[in-house]
Amino acid sequence: MRIVPKHIVAVSGYIVNDHGEVLLVKTHYRSDTWELPGGQVEEGESLHHALVREVHEETGLKIVPLGVTGVYYNATDHILVVVFRAKYEEGDLNIQTQEIKEANFFLLTSKNISKYITRPHIASRVQDAMKCNCLVPYEAWEVSPCRTLGRVGV
Repeated sequence: MRIVPKHIVAVSGYIVNDHGEVLLVKTHYRSDTWELPGGQVEEGESLHHALVREVHEETGLKIVPLGVTGVYYNATDHILVVVFRAKYEEGDLNIQTQEIKEANFFLLTSKNISKYITRPHIASRVQDAMKCNCLVPYEAWEVSPCRTLGRVGV
C-alpha cells in the first residue's frame, strides 16, 4: 500500500513599495515577530494567484508578483513555503482578517532586521529576499489541454 504524503503548501511575499519599504504583518498567533504576508495555497490554486489573494485578504493591497526568491520547508509542520518578491501596486493598508494584528511598511536593512523579525526561520527568508538580485521564474500550467495560467519572473 502506497502512503500519499500530506504537505501544506504556502506562499509569502517580500513586497516592496515605491519608497523601498517592505510590507510586514504581525499575526495574533505569532505576535512576537513581524513576518512577510501570505498564507496557505488553496486546492487547485496557482502559487502566484494564492499570493495575490492572501495579501489582498490580509491587507487590502493589490500586488504584482515578480519572481521566486526562495523555497523553505518546515519539517515540524510539513509546510513548504515559496517566497516571492512582489511590488506594491495600489490600495491602502486595511487589515481584512482577524488573523492579522498589524500591518505596515518598514525600511529594512541587514542591521535593523532583528528589531522587527525575531524568529530565525522567518529572518532567513527575508534576508534571502533582500539579497536576491536574480529572481527565479515561476509558471503555472494546465496540461490537458495545455495552457499557461501565468508566469512571473525572467
